[in-house]
Amino acid sequence: MKRNISVSNFIILMLCVLFFILLVLVANAPEPAAALAAFFIGPWNGVWFSGNTLDAVSLLLVAALGAAAAFQGGCFNLGGEGQIYIGGLAAALVSLILPPVAGVSLWVAAVAAITVGGAMGFIAGFLKKVFGANEIITSFLLSGALVPVADYLLAGPLRDPSGNLLATKAVPRLLRILPPSNLSISFCVSLLLVVAGHFFVNNTIFGYRLKIAGSTPAFAHYVGIDASRRWMPSMALSGALSGLAGFFAVAGTYGRCHVGFSGGLGWNAIAVALIARNRPLLLIPVALVYTALEQGSQSAMLTIGLRFETSAFIQAAALFFAAIQGR
Repeated sequence: MKRNISVSNFIILMLCVLFFILLVLVANAPEPAAALAAFFIGPWNGVWFSGNTLDAVSLLLVAALGAAAAFQGGCFNLGGEGQIYIGGLAAALVSLILPPVAGVSLWVAAVAAITVGGAMGFIAGFLKKVFGANEIITSFLLSGALVPVADYLLAGPLRDPSGNLLATKAVPRLLRILPPSNLSISFCVSLLLVVAGHFFVNNTIFGYRLKIAGSTPAFAHYVGIDASRRWMPSMALSGALSGLAGFFAVAGTYGRCHVGFSGGLGWNAIAVALIARNRPLLLIPVALVYTALEQGSQSAMLTIGLRFETSAFIQAAALFFAAIQGR
C-alpha cells in the first residue's frame, strides 16, 4: 500500500513536469531549449539560487506539516495562508518591541507567531466542536477578515518610513547557513519537525488515535475513540505550525514583514500535504520537487520572458492531480 502511494506521488509530480513542458511548447516560447534549461537547472544554478530554493522548501515543509496535522485530525484548515501572514506580523511586532539581547527577541517572536496562528486554528476547531460549524468556512473567513487588517497596519502605522516598501523596519534575523542566500537555520528546524511529526503519528498513542479518528471516524467510534475530541487540538496544531512558518519567513527569509509576504504559501502547503497523503516523511521529497517546479517556472519566466501565469498553472496542476489521487 505504501509503495502504491509513493508511486502515485511520483506520477503526480512527473505529470506536473510534463504539464510545464507542454506549456512551453504551446506558448511558442522563442527559445524552448533555454526555457527548459532554466526550468530544470535554474533553481540549483549556484549557491545563491540553491540556498534560496532550499529556504523555500523549509517554509513549505513547516506549512505543509501544519496542513497535514489538520487532515490527520479529520479537519481541513483553509486558513493557513492567513495564519502564516498574521503569525509573521506578530513575530515582527515582538521583534521590533523587544531589545535584541542574546537572541531573546527571536525566541519570543517565534512563540508569538505560534500562539497567534494556533489561536486562529483553535477558534475554528472550537466552533466545529461546540456549534458544529464547518471548519473549512470558519478558518477561511477568520483569515480573510484579519489579512486586510494586517495589510492596513503594514501600509500605515507599522510601515518603515525610511523605505519604499510597504513593510516594517528590519527585524533580527535567524542564523544563515549558506550566505549570501536566504537559507537559514529554519531549514534544519523544518527537517527536525517533520521527523518529530513522523514519530508522533506512528509511535505515540495520541498520534495513533489522531490518525485513526481522522482517517476512519466510524472505526474510531467503534473502538471507543471520540473523533470530535481531536478537532480542536489538530486545528490548533495546524495553525501553530502555519504561524511558525510565518516567523521563519519574516526572521529567516525576508528580515522584515512586508505586504503579501506569504505569497500563496498556505495554498501550496495544502497541495503538498494532499500529494504526500499527510505522511510527514513524504512531505520532504514532495516539498522539494514542488518547490523546484515553482522556482523553475519563475526562472524560465525571467530568462526568456514566459508569461507570469506559468507558476500559477503549475500550482493548479498539482492541486488538480492531487484531487484526482484523493478520489
